[in-house]
Amino acid sequence: MAFDLDMIKKVYAQIPERVDKARAIVGKPLTLSEKILYSHLWDGNPSTAYVRGKDYVDFAPDRIACQDATAQMALLQFMQAGKPEVAVPTTVHCDHLIQAKVGAEQDLKSALSTSNEVFHFLESVSNKYGIGFWKPGAGIIHQVVLENYAFPGGMMIGTDSHTVNAGGLGMVAIGVGGADAVDVMAGMAWELKFPKLIGVRLTGKLSGWTAPKDVILKVAEILTVKGGTGAIVEYFGPGAISMSCTGKGTICNMGAEIGATTSTFGYDESMERYLRATERAEVADEANKIKEYLTGDAEVYANPEKYFDEVIDINLSELMPMLNGPFTPDLATEVGTMLDKATKNEWPLKVEWGLIGSCTNSSYEDLSRASSIAQQALDKNLKTKAEFGINPGSEQVRYTAERDGILEIFEKLDAKIFTNACGPCIGQWARYEDPKNAPKNSIVHSFNRNFAKRADGNPNTHAFVASPELTAAIAIAGRLDFNPLTDKLINENGDEVMLDEPTGWELPPKGFEVKENGYLAPEADGSHVEVKVNKDSERLQLLEPFNPIKDSELQGMKLLIKAHGKCTTDHISMAGPWLRFRGHLDNIANNTLIGAVNAFNKKTNFVKNQLTGDYGGVPDTQREYKAKGIKTIVVGDHNYGEGSSREHAAMQPRFLGVAAVLVKSFARIHETNLKKQGMLALTFVKESDYDLIQENDTFNFIDIANFAPDKPLTIELVHADGSKDSIKVNHTYNAQQILWYREGSALNLIKKQNA
Repeated sequence: MAFDLDMIKKVYAQIPERVDKARAIVGKPLTLSEKILYSHLWDGNPSTAYVRGKDYVDFAPDRIACQDATAQMALLQFMQAGKPEVAVPTTVHCDHLIQAKVGAEQDLKSALSTSNEVFHFLESVSNKYGIGFWKPGAGIIHQVVLENYAFPGGMMIGTDSHTVNAGGLGMVAIGVGGADAVDVMAGMAWELKFPKLIGVRLTGKLSGWTAPKDVILKVAEILTVKGGTGAIVEYFGPGAISMSCTGKGTICNMGAEIGATTSTFGYDESMERYLRATERAEVADEANKIKEYLTGDAEVYANPEKYFDEVIDINLSELMPMLNGPFTPDLATEVGTMLDKATKNEWPLKVEWGLIGSCTNSSYEDLSRASSIAQQALDKNLKTKAEFGINPGSEQVRYTAERDGILEIFEKLDAKIFTNACGPCIGQWARYEDPKNAPKNSIVHSFNRNFAKRADGNPNTHAFVASPELTAAIAIAGRLDFNPLTDKLINENGDEVMLDEPTGWELPPKGFEVKENGYLAPEADGSHVEVKVNKDSERLQLLEPFNPIKDSELQGMKLLIKAHGKCTTDHISMAGPWLRFRGHLDNIANNTLIGAVNAFNKKTNFVKNQLTGDYGGVPDTQREYKAKGIKTIVVGDHNYGEGSSREHAAMQPRFLGVAAVLVKSFARIHETNLKKQGMLALTFVKESDYDLIQENDTFNFIDIANFAPDKPLTIELVHADGSKDSIKVNHTYNAQQILWYREGSALNLIKKQNA
């Protein structure tokens, strides 16, 4: 069934005219990314040629997707906007609040018991405001979106950084914070700096042990975790056309790990096959009518250096299987070269778990290829050395895989089949009773992120990212340095055997099938639905508007923490057990920056309280400053806020009294989230000024009264000995964003305008 077909037809009806006008205005052939961007302008037909990486542009996305952990805060904000229903098609997916522990059935029952209050809240809010609701167990948001909602040439935003997965079906799909989603839900424009464009030309063809996952693992090695910031990555070439739709989705999904705004592929036959297989033949038929508008112009792909800001070439025929990690998704190692690197770095060679699934690699094709390796372990009498965990991407994938015997193969190897949910990928994994004191170990998974403590809470777990088929092979071998292309294994009979190349199906030979997909449509008129939040709840809390930060409050500010090295959204607002408080700002604020490393003592959650001279936890110290009415500043390193789209990483410091974040560079989504919540997001003009910041510093914003676009600000640092330094800091605020700051938040401005 095709959801929102009338909306899709409307989008397709306007694309040709808008693209033709954009081509004339820009005066050159267009990439796919430009076609989608220019055909989704808030003002309709294009009239301006925008400057990439500079111009802020208002867009009109076609739809919104929210996962349960971030949807809570997004919907709590939307409830303040004064609107009777959402302005564009919107869905909520319950996939984050289900912990993997025993197995699918029992884990789902446990989640329904422990998080019933939250699920009921999300369901009732969805019903009231015209939002489609996908129940717990229905599947992982991005796989469900790919199966049901994504369409070539469309634009969507989602309150999860891996919304970009929908690029596998030719969309421009972008992860945002909840406040951005609220703008669009409320019928307002969505603002984005017009992205730069990175082209990735794929030649050759994947074969053997090399998978689509290896493409993005290679791109991550080339661009690093910040190399895609502010850019759309567009894949093209014969290698792109030869790939499956879900394989394309995998590549786009992990584009979040290079900081890219999003990634996408041009419409082709693999996308058409996928649309028809998922009962959306009407969408495929409509797309075929304008297919030349749903991919880049031929001249662009023939001479990409003229049209992209950067071009990367990858020959798929020469690409080797990769293992990326540990602790960062861009540290790449080709199979066959791991032994020396692991030995040098003292990475444990024994692998304890192989985990297959997550939003990145949980399609039918992924499970079928991994199961072909698992079947060989059975056929060749191999005893698996590591434990297996499987998270199917959706109930449709799970039901079809069970029908076709795929899950049974894993079960014969004593694999744990977890719920159709995120599970270990986001820290929802009950692996240890006490993860803080758990031993040093290695795991391999097909997920997207592998930051310290990400999967199981254990800082000593070395997590490596690989394709599902390589994950299966390494789990069977039990060694990180296993190379399935060359290495032999000893079976239970003492014989030497080798694993054959993986095989699988792009799409199920007998078609997809599902009995209950878990979808609940909202009532046509939800005005009578009452949304209740218990004032004594520890899980949910109605929001109070943030007060604007006064210029006078930016004098005599104290340093909360100077973060050393990588500081992702996981460091700023951890997931795992903290997910249960995602709807309660006061409670979740108790994890604010507890994972950040203090530059002055290299410890986590241990900072100096300048009022008392004592050291304590970051949230506790900040609450003391708040009680005294003292605003604070957070100082950070490069790519601050890398990772998830979670706006909690901005809302929590704001709630506790942090007024400004000053860093060497920001990850895109986090910078926007700080702006939306009425805070100052600033970068050093001279990066070396980071070294001037001392533990007992007081900060004075000298010229904040003259806060204006394209005008640096001056901060006076007053050191403990009375000496002073004056530093310049940059910002990227435009006039509208300065209004957000002056009003206290973007939401405050929306309410004011609606009133």
